[in-house]
Amino acid sequence: MNAQQTFLAKILRQAGLSDAQVEILLGADLSEGLAAAVARLEMAREADFLARLAPALGLEYADLSRTRPTDEALRLLPARAVYQYSALPLAVEDGVLVAALNDPLDTAAADGLRLACGMPVRIRLAPAEDIDKAIKKYYGVGAEAIEKMIEDGRYEVSDTEANISKIDVNEMGQEASIVRFVNQIIAEADRQGATDIHVEPMEDELRIRYRIDGMLHKVDVPPQINRLKAAIISRLKVMANLDIAEKRLPMDGRIGIRLNGEDIDIRVSTCPTAYGESVSLRLLQKAGNFVQLKDLGMSPRDYALTQKLITRPNGIILVTGPTGSGKSTSLYAFLHEINKVNVRIMTAEDPIEYEMKGVNQVLVRADIGLTFARALRAFLRQDPDIIMVGEIRDGETAEIAINASLTGHLVFSTLHTNDAAGAFARLIDMGAEPFLVASAVAGVLAQRLARRLCPKCRREIPLKDGWWDQPHLPPQGHVYAPQGCDACAHTGYKGRGAIFELLGVTERIGSLIVARRSTADIRKAAMEEGMATLRQDGWRKVFGGFTSVEELFRVTEDAK
Repeated sequence: MNAQQTFLAKILRQAGLSDAQVEILLGADLSEGLAAAVARLEMAREADFLARLAPALGLEYADLSRTRPTDEALRLLPARAVYQYSALPLAVEDGVLVAALNDPLDTAAADGLRLACGMPVRIRLAPAEDIDKAIKKYYGVGAEAIEKMIEDGRYEVSDTEANISKIDVNEMGQEASIVRFVNQIIAEADRQGATDIHVEPMEDELRIRYRIDGMLHKVDVPPQINRLKAAIISRLKVMANLDIAEKRLPMDGRIGIRLNGEDIDIRVSTCPTAYGESVSLRLLQKAGNFVQLKDLGMSPRDYALTQKLITRPNGIILVTGPTGSGKSTSLYAFLHEINKVNVRIMTAEDPIEYEMKGVNQVLVRADIGLTFARALRAFLRQDPDIIMVGEIRDGETAEIAINASLTGHLVFSTLHTNDAAGAFARLIDMGAEPFLVASAVAGVLAQRLARRLCPKCRREIPLKDGWWDQPHLPPQGHVYAPQGCDACAHTGYKGRGAIFELLGVTERIGSLIVARRSTADIRKAAMEEGMATLRQDGWRKVFGGFTSVEELFRVTEDAK
């Protein structure tokens, strides 16, 4: 053991590692960093190890959740150096820059920081993930790419129509900085679990927002990005094979990328606004782990009835709810449950959100005349057992779907209605005859997505007066409220799940449909037969600690 290894062994023991762990570390590959190696080998949590290692080296540990860098320190280090060395400047003390680093053995990083800021540097230790989050917060996502573009001076474009139209598309497609920035924005959205990215030009900024768990969150980006908004928007249009010279009309396109070994299909929509084109990107995982029916979180009654409905030989099963309520996830869960080698399944979708093995999936393209109705007609000549049509949008599609169910096919589809009982009035408004609707529709599932309380930090609280709105039922006890921690980015919520309202069409319900009775009458009859409303199913999940009362009221405001 040489002198360097002897010193390192001594320091590791002072940091609380055993002799056996020290021996393993001395023989391990430390190129990823000492703390990362300790965490990977499961010897200690990275934060705990660094907190013990810092005093052993005569350094300090930086809790970045409680430390805000000074503006002077942030100005001293350019974004390129910060990202290159994974270092966060914290403060300037007596002519010395204090910076957070993760690896105390990385002398090259310390030297690089000294050269970049032109003054001595004192290191404090912090977990790599905390440093990365702080860099994105204070410098912005893709800051080093923006900095490089500004330095190059190649995208110094103004917002006048004349200058915007002169951007060289071929040059932009090959420019590393603009490509890297856009890629970083998409990669960060995927990492955070965002479903949508909105790029919105404002009067004095280019605002980028992610939709995470159904809520919009503004992305921290460098302020200089406003000078480059035309180039960034044009780059997105190039990726989606859209005409960058056309800025007066809305356009739709698609981007196919591979990220972390997974194929992601991005649906792109542009819309002209007062200060430029707004671009919305919907991220779709082309292939993934399907949510199984048993994991949807249905009540025992709803789960048993759903299994009965999806194994019928014919009929229509509808899933209703607003955009972004998880309807497609439920439909795929149904298909996954009944997808067998002896069953022929055909789907018409816009877009194909997930690729399912063994299912014949058709992409609807209205621009060439391949509508839902036309696809449905073609399916009936393809000898299917089960048909899934993405959405019943018009009377023609409704008529064909009803005829398909009455001729021995099981049909799955979606509708946009507020609750389950409203689906029948919607179909009748489209021109379907009430007696056909009553005969064809087997069941309607209404749903909403509610944010899931973070299991690590949720707290139990008493049920407050004025919250309980089910006077005919007794409350069941305490409820849970969000608190916020590092695991949930201090929002109190992590992930989403569905609440359901499942209406099975019985003889009594069918007679009400034929008689054109109101939605309220149908809902009342269904509740008397055991249906739980969205609000009631939501209360079941509130008492179970799944979500909060505030979240329940937010997502079921119009569906009590």
